[in-house]
Amino acid sequence: MTQLGLPADIHACLFDLDGVVTKTAVVHAAAWKEMFDAFLRERDGADFRPFEAADYDEYVDGRPRADGVRTFLASRGIELPDGAPEDPPGAGTVHGLGNRKNELVLEKIRTDGVEAYDGTLRYLEAVRAHGLSTAIVSSSANCRDVLRSIGAEHFFDVRVDGVVAAERKLPGKPHPDTFLAAAADLGVEPSEAAVFEDALAGMDAGRAGRFGYVVGVDRVGQTDALYRHGADIVVQDLAELGDTQ
Repeated sequence: MTQLGLPADIHACLFDLDGVVTKTAVVHAAAWKEMFDAFLRERDGADFRPFEAADYDEYVDGRPRADGVRTFLASRGIELPDGAPEDPPGAGTVHGLGNRKNELVLEKIRTDGVEAYDGTLRYLEAVRAHGLSTAIVSSSANCRDVLRSIGAEHFFDVRVDGVVAAERKLPGKPHPDTFLAAAADLGVEPSEAAVFEDALAGMDAGRAGRFGYVVGVDRVGQTDALYRHGADIVVQDLAELGDTQ
């Protein structure tokens, strides 16, 4: 293993955004809960079964927004028409609910701002100093704005986010396509790239893409699940991997 805590044949690092670089996973989880609870309350009345943290981890976290809506609703036996990406927030469609969630996230970010994980920023500095190439791989359509808000855009050679994925028609996590595209853009084979993820769907993508190393970042106490879904190692903070002083 190198000073970065990675196998010696790793030449590129592919980072998820929410929960790995920024402390926005909790903001997304709160927005999903607020949106889904309002929808379920209106549909089922006062006795509705609320959206839980386990639902976020299993059905939503790391997935593209519309996929997260579909997957959670399917878990409750609910099917809605897809609608169109421009549906108004809260419309009774997959895209309408997704747009309402995004509206809530942006409200929360505007109100509370965005914080980065210091350990990740130090690790990114070390990765760059050691000459490894880097990519940000996120399902978020707000990825670039979030990176700019924390002054971290310069850390990444390549960005494959929700906007790029839509342009290229890449399926999102748990499919490996966005990570594979980032590796290709960096000019490395998947076996030469490490994936850094906090979401179970991201672990699945790393395993499916046969990447050289998959680092699980456990911010919420799901170490065992991250290993089950394909992590080679799990840390609570990337500073644990080394050479971040």
